[in-house]
Amino acid sequence: MLSALVPRADLLTLVPELFVCGAAFALLMVDLFLSPARRGLTHFLALLILAAAAVLTVRDMAVAERVAFSGFFVRDVASDVLKMAMYAITALVFVYGKPYLQDRGLFKGEFYALVLFALLGMMLMVSAGGLVTLYLGLELLALSSYGLVGMDRDNPVASEAAMKYFILGSMASGLLLYGMSMVYGATGSLQLDEIYAAAGALPTGQGNGLLLGLGVVFMLVGIAFKFGAAPFHMWLPDVYQGAPTAITAFIGSVPKLAYFGMAYRLLEAGVGPLDLEWRVMLSWLAAASLVVGNVIALAQTNFKRLLAYSTISHVGFLFMGLANASPLGYAAAMFYAMSYALMGAAGFAAIMLLSRRGFEAENIADFRGLWRHHPWYALLVLFIMASLAGVPPFLGFWSKLVVIGAALDAGMTWLAVLSVVCAVIGAFYYLRVIRAMFFEEADGDGAQIHPDGHLRAAFALNAVALLLLGIFAQPLLHWCQAAFPA
Repeated sequence: MLSALVPRADLLTLVPELFVCGAAFALLMVDLFLSPARRGLTHFLALLILAAAAVLTVRDMAVAERVAFSGFFVRDVASDVLKMAMYAITALVFVYGKPYLQDRGLFKGEFYALVLFALLGMMLMVSAGGLVTLYLGLELLALSSYGLVGMDRDNPVASEAAMKYFILGSMASGLLLYGMSMVYGATGSLQLDEIYAAAGALPTGQGNGLLLGLGVVFMLVGIAFKFGAAPFHMWLPDVYQGAPTAITAFIGSVPKLAYFGMAYRLLEAGVGPLDLEWRVMLSWLAAASLVVGNVIALAQTNFKRLLAYSTISHVGFLFMGLANASPLGYAAAMFYAMSYALMGAAGFAAIMLLSRRGFEAENIADFRGLWRHHPWYALLVLFIMASLAGVPPFLGFWSKLVVIGAALDAGMTWLAVLSVVCAVIGAFYYLRVIRAMFFEEADGDGAQIHPDGHLRAAFALNAVALLLLGIFAQPLLHWCQAAFPA
């Protein structure tokens, strides 16, 4: 019946999305009939869904652009690369989150269903060929994220974080939608390729050209809000701190890939002819994020807030690549988004590794004495901090290097110099964590490692991957470059 209404070719193009959608609903229904003692089956099925989605994506991975539904859905190399990264990091979050949520009575099927629905929204965002598809995916991600942050209903801090996230996230979505409406009014189309063609023909600064320019400004503000870029970052530290750490690990890593895809689709595929205008705005947003994120992070004693302000600074680096507005810059920004998603997940996993029932290892002081009691895990946390700081040969160093190179290629020498200065500043607050682990004595028995073997193994894999992917960074970088051929 469905194939009679929708062309078969369109359905085949959307096989991974259709599978994740159906599987998420099925998982939610299966969980209704499971007792709490058997909820581990939900966890296993969620991981199986991610593995199957990855197989479906790889089996028919796009080597050339394909469109479906009259151009409103696009499948290309860039979208498939981002989806594969999303599957991998979401799987890590599932493994990290299970013991953490079990200890706090939050191990529910809703967690997995909401994450899968959020993943579906992100898959639509990176494959959007039109404004409607992009906004549909964005709202699916946003609504699922609000529910995730507010899962711990008995915790007033989490409820406050969910309320702040909902209010400010709704404001960001409204600004983005307002900008989209202006773009539609100026160009008369909702499809990105038609908007691109119309934008190149409109006069600048008058009539529909002025309306289009205003729409781009509002869309950029919405993009900056969603990323958490300064000066639109006010929601991010409170949400990261207030949400359960397993939820923070998800919203602080995987959505960055989707927001990169959204920014690329809107700015390049949509209003690319106006790049001279939005490149300047992006560069100043990058500068503000670098300064605000790194300077305020110096004053943090709460590790989750430190990682939140660190995220703001990393968004500044990512924007440097986007501001290049060329295949080189987009490849660099994608490489940075993938690198940060992996580093961010590992950073929040370090908190879950040291947390246990009745104790949240949210402060830097909680890492004191880790080297003395658990030297292997102290070394792994050192890998993560070094990668976040951009120390060679870790993955974070190469990701910073490629976006700085993209900024220099675009003639933004001032921004490249500022980013280097801010990276040096950022190294100080990462060194505080390292100092606490290696050179400070803990009170009492010192830091304790969570006994869950899967959590430990996934954490070790994630941390070591930051070193190995740094040493062998070229394959991943070439993969990103293949997504944006010159």
